[in-house]
Amino acid sequence: MTLFPETTQADAASSDLLASAAPFDLGAPQQRRSSVSATAQAPVSVRRLVVRFALAGLPVLAAAIVVTAIASVRIGTKLGIDDAKRVSYASALLVEEQALQEELLEGDPDAIAAMDAFVRQYILRSSLIKVKIHTGDGTIIYSNEPLLIGQAFPMGEEELEVLNGEVDVDAEISDLSKEENTLETEERLLEVYRGIRTPESQTPVLFETYFRYDDVRDVGRDLWRQFAPIAVGALLILALVQIPFAISLARRLRAGQQQRERLLQHAIDSSDAERRRIASDLHDGAVQDLTGVSMSLTAGARSTDDPITRETMVDAGTKIRETVKSLRSMLVDIYPPNLYQEGLQSALADLLGAVHNRGVATRLDVDPRAAGLSREVVSLLYRSAQETLRNVAAHAHATEVAVTVAVDGDTGILVIQDDGVGFDLDTLANRAKRGHVGLRSLAGLVHDAGGAIQIRSLPGVGTRVEVRVGR
Repeated sequence: MTLFPETTQADAASSDLLASAAPFDLGAPQQRRSSVSATAQAPVSVRRLVVRFALAGLPVLAAAIVVTAIASVRIGTKLGIDDAKRVSYASALLVEEQALQEELLEGDPDAIAAMDAFVRQYILRSSLIKVKIHTGDGTIIYSNEPLLIGQAFPMGEEELEVLNGEVDVDAEISDLSKEENTLETEERLLEVYRGIRTPESQTPVLFETYFRYDDVRDVGRDLWRQFAPIAVGALLILALVQIPFAISLARRLRAGQQQRERLLQHAIDSSDAERRRIASDLHDGAVQDLTGVSMSLTAGARSTDDPITRETMVDAGTKIRETVKSLRSMLVDIYPPNLYQEGLQSALADLLGAVHNRGVATRLDVDPRAAGLSREVVSLLYRSAQETLRNVAAHAHATEVAVTVAVDGDTGILVIQDDGVGFDLDTLANRAKRGHVGLRSLAGLVHDAGGAIQIRSLPGVGTRVEVRVGR
């Protein structure tokens, strides 16, 4: 077996061109790829899957808690506002029935004092901090803030609707920028309106109460604090209940993966055993018989005096010997006897020897670490080289071919590059139509073992095939 001479500039240029060429997609079936990926992946870890399941559930749990908290606070705030409306409604009825006097409309000091005493004793509380009574023109006839009594402020649309009886009770957040609220010291207040009438003239006036909005909102927080243990506890229990199911599913997934791996290994072993049996049967049967026939014909040709018979027997013996030679080459293809005993380098050297006999210069470079690759990886690398070199011999019309085997961890990397005629997608498609599906079959074989194949070719430059297989 001859080696390539020193790499020339032309060789380097060809390698660069092939490296820059787009790889060919041989269209390995998607179903095949999906089944292979499951076989080639790392063993399933039940603990890792359960941890990932739990971690994936944490954002959902957190989101559910946040949404529940927001909803609870909003519902609680609405309940607090409704409660403030009920308190204001009851307070307005109490004032209307027991404290409202006609003299209050005239600004009588005694009526104002009597109303103030009643409001401070029966109406004001921790959250209800202010009371105002307006007439229809917006004049404040009473407030527990004395500086506001007698001042007039324009009423808003909502206030007029309540005063005219169109709305029973209304509430809104106070606009502290309004002139009538300039004396307020609270950051946020809730205003509640209720219309009442004086006892004799039935003059409508607006009863207005102010509540601390923080106290109203605290109702929502209290509701959340009461509801949180139930909601969060239920969500946590739900998550914990799902963990045993996750463990069961992870174990089933691992068992399925192990079963697929066993089936694949069994298929590989069975195929290897069948090839070995066929090779043995051919060697011990047909090859030996044909060898015997060839020897008999040769001996017979020497002993006969008839030149025609001698020539016929010699010709037949020659053809039989050629057939035996072809059969022995086929035996090496079916089951190389030195692949596992002598190693990948020796088996590849035999393959290159057949190419070299066709007048093609060859070069072989095998990383010494390839001896540590698994039997499955070595077998697939050999089959890939066998199919590729068969294509080189049949179609490439190359003058040089190089085979390189590198090792990256547990991965074997086979690179075969020739300087032949190359091909393009149209050429590849035409070959497939004519029944030449060697490269596609090789791609399927590599993908089935969880490996990867990359083919780059340019017309007139050559072809580069790279196969990566790991275990």
